[in-house]
Amino acid sequence: MQKCEGFFVTFKSMKNNQKLSKYLDTLESHIPKFEEKNPNISKSTIGWQIDHSLKVINNVSIALQSSDPNQYKNNFSFLGKLFFTLGFFPRGKAKAPKYVRPPETILKEDLITQVQLVKSNIESLNSLDKNAFFKHPLFGNINMTRVYRFLELHTHHHLKIIEDILK
Repeated sequence: MQKCEGFFVTFKSMKNNQKLSKYLDTLESHIPKFEEKNPNISKSTIGWQIDHSLKVINNVSIALQSSDPNQYKNNFSFLGKLFFTLGFFPRGKAKAPKYVRPPETILKEDLITQVQLVKSNIESLNSLDKNAFFKHPLFGNINMTRVYRFLELHTHHHLKIIEDILK
């Protein structure tokens, strides 16, 4: 039975990885339009949305890889449970922490480099302990059980902003 459970965990990880990879492909497809913006939708450019999304995935991956699973404590907040259940993050309600904010000048080459790093980091997540975690400023600790959902919701949130900028 243990082996069977491992198969389902691996299958679920693959499925989650595929959805996140699809979102990453979509982000990557918008890189040629990185300078476009629509002040009626957002004061930031498409490049800002892409850069921020990539920085989040990369920073979460690094935090998960360097975390001690034995230190994991399930303190997932009510707000996290609410947004994860609703399946979206509302716009304009949270401010990105400094370490995941894009630089003043966003370069196409930097976006391409970050995409490659994200692809490598996403692959590395599959081998992590289920209690590898990162600390989210609003939601509390997010372990591997919830990390793909978080990354999907966050990336999708910024993809919707990009789509609205392009309308």
